[in-house]
Order: sequence, then structure tokens, then C-alpha cells
Amino acid sequence: MTIEIVHKFDVLANADRQGYAELMKKIVEALLRAPGLVEIRANRNLLGSPEVRATSVWERLADWEAARESEPLTALDAESRRYVGNMSIELWEPSNLLPQPVRPERLAR
Repeated sequence: MTIEIVHKFDVLANADRQGYAELMKKIVEALLRAPGLVEIRANRNLLGSPEVRATSVWERLADWEAARESEPLTALDAESRRYVGNMSIELWEPSNLLPQPVRPERLAR
């Protein structure tokens, strides 16, 4: 069973956008090296705050916990405070009633 970690945050108004973009690349690179990572997604909120939702999917909660406590990600998390605020973290697991995505079948025309 996978778990999803959802980070929501706003980019600070006075943040250096280039520095923020470079930091996000470093964070993604560090996460891609973490055992148990399944995927990473990021979205922008079209309606305002929080501006960003970044979701990582992990094979097990213990995998995410180990990555989160690793020195590289701890340092990058501390550095991110220069660029982001209003941060929240949510941990999600699949629903017992609908554990897999359901998609409509499309007929070939």
C-alpha cells in the first residue's frame, strides 16, 4: 500500500524566483535518490493560497520518514524557509472503499 505526502505552501512575495527554482530542482534530485519513492507531482493553485501543492508517493511510510530525516533533505528543507511560507504537510493513504483510481472507458471512434 502506498502513501502520499502532500506539501502545500506559498512562495514568499520577496523570494528570489531563480533561487527558489534552483532549490526545487535540488529537492527533486534528492528525492529521486531516496529508496521507496514512487513518484513526485506538483501543481499550482489557480485560485490563490496555498500556491503550490507538491505530492510525493512512497511505497511505505517508513521510506518517507527515512528520506525526510536524511541529512541532504533536512538541509534543503531548512533552506526552503527562505523561499516559502504558510507550509502544511498532509499524509494520505488509499481509501478502503476506492483503493485504486477508476477511470471511464473511452470508446474508439
